[in-house]
Amino acid sequence: KAEQFYRKDTQGKKVMSILLHGDAAFAGQGVVYETFHLSDLPDYTTHGTIHIVVNNQIGFTTDPRFSRSSPYCTDVARVVNAPIFHVNADDPEAVVYVCTVAAKWRAKFGKDCVIDLVCYRRNGHNEVDEPMFTQPLMYTKIRKQVTCLDQYAAKLVAENSVSESFVKELNEQYDDILTEAFKKAEKEVKIHDKHWLDSPWSSFFGSKNPMKCDPTGAPEEVLKHIGTQFSTPPPGDFKIHPGIKRILKSRLEMVENRSVDWALAEAMAFGSLMKDKIHVRLSGQDVQRGTFSHRHHVLHHQTIDKTTYNALSNLYPDQAPYTVCNSSLSEYGVLGFELGFSMTNPNALIIWEAQFGDFFNTAQCIVDQCLCSGESKWVRQSGLVLLLPHGMEGMGPEHSSARPERFLQLSDSEADEFPQIDEDFAVKQLHDINMIVANCSTPSNYFHILRRQIALPFRKPLIVFSPKSLLRHPEAKSSFDEMTVGTQFLPIIPDSGPAAKNAQNVRRLVFCTGKVYYELTKERTAKGRDNDVAITRIEQLSPFPFDKIRDEIQKYPNAELMWSQEEHKNQGYWSYIHPHIDCVLNHLNLSQKKLRYAGRDVSASTATGNKYLHKKEHSEHMNDTFQL
Repeated sequence: KAEQFYRKDTQGKKVMSILLHGDAAFAGQGVVYETFHLSDLPDYTTHGTIHIVVNNQIGFTTDPRFSRSSPYCTDVARVVNAPIFHVNADDPEAVVYVCTVAAKWRAKFGKDCVIDLVCYRRNGHNEVDEPMFTQPLMYTKIRKQVTCLDQYAAKLVAENSVSESFVKELNEQYDDILTEAFKKAEKEVKIHDKHWLDSPWSSFFGSKNPMKCDPTGAPEEVLKHIGTQFSTPPPGDFKIHPGIKRILKSRLEMVENRSVDWALAEAMAFGSLMKDKIHVRLSGQDVQRGTFSHRHHVLHHQTIDKTTYNALSNLYPDQAPYTVCNSSLSEYGVLGFELGFSMTNPNALIIWEAQFGDFFNTAQCIVDQCLCSGESKWVRQSGLVLLLPHGMEGMGPEHSSARPERFLQLSDSEADEFPQIDEDFAVKQLHDINMIVANCSTPSNYFHILRRQIALPFRKPLIVFSPKSLLRHPEAKSSFDEMTVGTQFLPIIPDSGPAAKNAQNVRRLVFCTGKVYYELTKERTAKGRDNDVAITRIEQLSPFPFDKIRDEIQKYPNAELMWSQEEHKNQGYWSYIHPHIDCVLNHLNLSQKKLRYAGRDVSASTATGNKYLHKKEHSEHMNDTFQL
């Protein structure tokens, strides 16, 4: 899809998609079903994918009668009425004929089709596996079966199409090619990552200083223009919902007051990137409106069906395209799709947003196998952004947690050794980490971290634990002054209140992340602790901002240290933060200082479903944080 998009191939005439499958996986893996249901959706269609199933009639050691309920392994394709061609893989001419028919079908109708190559495994699941343990009768026959190559060669010789000497010579030529390649491979003593990284993204690497991040602030006139356009009703006689009118009016007032909320900051990040010819693609469930009705990027005419308006696609006459697409109710399939999209073009901001952060867990395989380890395993980079709405707000165990502990455990941030700090430290950290994990507490920081994805001279996945209640929190707003030229993303946000002006007398330094900050500041004021409790927000969790945390600890020499989180102790950030801050303390020769914990107790569930218990847990958390 991405290759078609960037080639402006709107009908699939220049790029054809081919997927290879195994028979057991095709029938058994749910992602196959999810992907088929993307096949005809406007922003996901490839205008026909040819699925080739290598059907060896066995799944590892399991017979088909135990691994599927349908007659054929390809029956799942019937959900989209895809034609299915079953062909004997021992007949090369039949296979070629079927492939030709499939290609013509795809070219004419722009729909998926399936080729079922009915074949067999010569050996077991691998060359040393013994298949006779579990399929003795099948493998007795296979071992008597003449190979496809020998069958076809004998057929051609019998037809006088070729001679036996020609067949022998051809086999020897091919063996010589393989032998020579093997000998060359033995002489290779160095592997250059750059050769692998460059292969799909030629001209991207090496064009910038590898340790310098471009500025992420934007000119005020750009912010104002985007904000005004985004807040203006559609042109002409376009009837919008009365509620949308109020939202647009509120946005315009913010622009006039030089302030932004979350939705406006996001729109300005997108718009300013598109002005610079960077394609932006936002995909996921309900992303056009936003799960929490905060975004409204696609406005719907209230009396005319299928009539919509997208302000961000109409900011500048020569801007890059903006793709905002509601997906099917799939996480695994869609996240995998967007990962592939992100690896096609480094000069694009590709974002997948979960309806709730909790729901990414059905796509955990993509995170584990590809996102966090893809560069390490395959030397391929991705700048994919995951937006995962997160926060304990009394919505129960399935709508509260994006499981930050999982992403932080998957991060390859070193907690046992304090790093060497120099002028390139911040960018070097980002270069060396496998993925960036952040929990922004201000719209301006969210604006900067999105723009930084493109400003960096390399690409890394970005995980953002995005807000829910903060989307409309009156204090969660930022000034243009925090987003204009000369400003940047802040890995931490230090306390700026009375405690910071009276550092020697501060009794407790509280570290936190995300929206709990606003609850902590409210409670601090209520308890009269504004002068002796400082609160520092860690906005970028991984890579860990060792230098900034060191400076904060040194700033408050007489303060005890505390980590405060709303999540349960065995979840959230504690198990990651604790060793990292201990590392800083050891570096400062302050190992006698101990980082204390304030938050919910351990729990098997992410959150209670009982409103009374939720409030009780919150109250205890606040008391634990400020009880000196």
